[in-house]
Amino acid sequence: MHRTVRGMPAAMVVALSAGLLTTTAPAAHAASGATLPLSSVEAESATTTGTKIGPDYTQGTLASEASGRQAVRLTSGQRVEFTVPRAANAVNLAYSVPDGQSGTLDVYVNGTKLTKTLPVTSKYSYIDTSWIPGAKTHHFFDNTRLLLGQNVQAGDKVALEATATQATVDVADFEQVDAAAIQPAGSVSVTSKGADPSGNGDSTQAFRDAISAAQGGVVWIPPGDYKLSSSLSGVQNVTLQGAGSWYSIVHTSRFIDQSSSSGGVHIKDFAVIGEVTERVDSNPDNFVNGALGPNSSVSGMWLQHLKVGLWLMGNNDNLVVENNRILDTTADGLNLNGNARGVRVRNNFLRNQGDDALAMWSLYSPDTNSSFENNTVSQPNLANGIAIYGGTDIAVKNNLVSDTNALGSGIAISNQKFLDPFSPLAGTITVDGNTLVRTGAMNPNWNHPMGALRVDSYDSAINATVDITHTTVTDSPYSAFEFVSGGGQGHPVRNVTVDGATVKNTGTVVVQAEAQGAATFRNVTATSVGAAGIYNCPYPASSGTFTLTDGGGNSGWSSTWLDCSTWPQPGQGNPDPDPNRNLAKGRPVTATGSQDVYTPGKAVDGDANSYWESTNNAFPQAWTADLGSSYAVRRLVLKLPPSSAWGARTQTITVLGSTDGSNYSTVVGSTGYRFDPATGNTVTVALPASTNLRYLRLSVSANTGWPAGQFSEVEAYPTS
Repeated sequence: MHRTVRGMPAAMVVALSAGLLTTTAPAAHAASGATLPLSSVEAESATTTGTKIGPDYTQGTLASEASGRQAVRLTSGQRVEFTVPRAANAVNLAYSVPDGQSGTLDVYVNGTKLTKTLPVTSKYSYIDTSWIPGAKTHHFFDNTRLLLGQNVQAGDKVALEATATQATVDVADFEQVDAAAIQPAGSVSVTSKGADPSGNGDSTQAFRDAISAAQGGVVWIPPGDYKLSSSLSGVQNVTLQGAGSWYSIVHTSRFIDQSSSSGGVHIKDFAVIGEVTERVDSNPDNFVNGALGPNSSVSGMWLQHLKVGLWLMGNNDNLVVENNRILDTTADGLNLNGNARGVRVRNNFLRNQGDDALAMWSLYSPDTNSSFENNTVSQPNLANGIAIYGGTDIAVKNNLVSDTNALGSGIAISNQKFLDPFSPLAGTITVDGNTLVRTGAMNPNWNHPMGALRVDSYDSAINATVDITHTTVTDSPYSAFEFVSGGGQGHPVRNVTVDGATVKNTGTVVVQAEAQGAATFRNVTATSVGAAGIYNCPYPASSGTFTLTDGGGNSGWSSTWLDCSTWPQPGQGNPDPDPNRNLAKGRPVTATGSQDVYTPGKAVDGDANSYWESTNNAFPQAWTADLGSSYAVRRLVLKLPPSSAWGARTQTITVLGSTDGSNYSTVVGSTGYRFDPATGNTVTVALPASTNLRYLRLSVSANTGWPAGQFSEVEAYPTS
């Protein structure tokens, strides 16, 4: 999220595999993702005379926004032929055409050309949001759909052929659409109030009149196309029902816009398709903007070409949002914008969002006891798949998220507030049973990557209990689990448990720890790790240590990235270390005390003019660095600022070492070392040839120049 001040059987589930959303039998733990009435086939796995593009993870490229990071480019006369995976009578296609162009694709079924074509256009694509730091032109793909007018069976062939317009084909969804539903008895049809099902006339007043007449009952939207020129308000105690989302289609960019409702609103089984071609955050270009009121529901809807599907504020207690498709929004798919209580968002399919696909943002008051469950999210192209910004007792369970592109993770658990008043994370945050595929992205504002699952103390410490269980992370281009204070203030991340995770083919590391704090890991197994198991380099360097507690059952990720001055690159492996490198630079450090702003991290920040100073008049004082792994350390270089303003002094120092952080032994006994600006204010301490340590501790018992321990740099080298 970015803000300025601004039918399958129930027993079958959809799972992501190479090139195909396939049905699989449920396992002991609930499967991830929505149960969908469709099967998706990737164009790159189909037969084609076109050109395959990708894979590519570079922000701003066409392939990077594609499902699977691959697609097929067609020029005039070229085609892609899909093998239909299941009985179907309809197809939805994700595609892209060059900016400024529109056209059609010819459709063939088993070699026979249909009279119907698939329209394609760039009208809703190529979005620019220059006010969002790090954003580039994005939102390259769009979706178009067609009722085939006949039934096809598994194994049949459906081909799409480019005509005059170049088209890039991403993925095709095949679906058996049921016949249109009939009007419920006692309902009020919008056509009886003058609505025009041809889409030529303005049906706004007819919808309003039908809603007024049907209080406590059902407003019926028959098959047809209906144009609304302005939004509906005062909607309460009524059901709005269509004949099915392929048949009853409302054309408007603003369907319901109201700040309050007494509730009891049920919206189901039709499509709302807008005309939003750019993102203007001050415009309420949403299917629902505001409140539906308590005990309401939204189900069976097809929402497309809007800014946001549902931007929910006010009282939406016990709202249920389920079994919907939300496609091609220029911002969020759904956002619970504070005060959500008992809201359930489940079994929805979201594709091609221009911001967070699903978000809770606890602005003004906390979202409480609400959940995102069993949703399938694909290709959010400028933020996270699922984001929780604050809130109390929130659950994110059994979701499938794939192909995040820029400025986001698959799932983000965050205290980023954007605006005040904000309610940080509290209570228990449950993140259970989620599958993340090709998620995580490079953040150009940070110049480093975001993990597939991110826990972020952006604006304040995370003190809630965060339980992350039964997670599958596959093909993340960077890391699997990231712990960070994204605002750069070094706020801690605490009370996190990661239990029962499977990590496969992660590009860089399994754990990317950049904040102070702690997490316990149990039963986390990793295979095909790109660089190293752990990157543990808190930012800022002076902010403190992140402690990883091994709870048992972990395997495949025990190694640590060795050089905090560089970022691991996907697939590079842990490089052979430079034998002359400073092992302490940028490493996590602690101290028994610090004076004012002179924190322990300043002794490993590479700047000889900044320094650590211990609590004054309280000898002895100790400074400790975690080098990340055990090393044969042979030499220390201790520095004070080189300025002549620092008079010569002698510090009495004992060097200690440990391999486990608990049991320390003396490496060099108590010795007085003279620091003199005339010789660079630097001393060298030679260590015994037998020295092997991970934790380096310097205990200072005296200082003739100031009543405290002082170091501007502590450097540790593996060479004499």
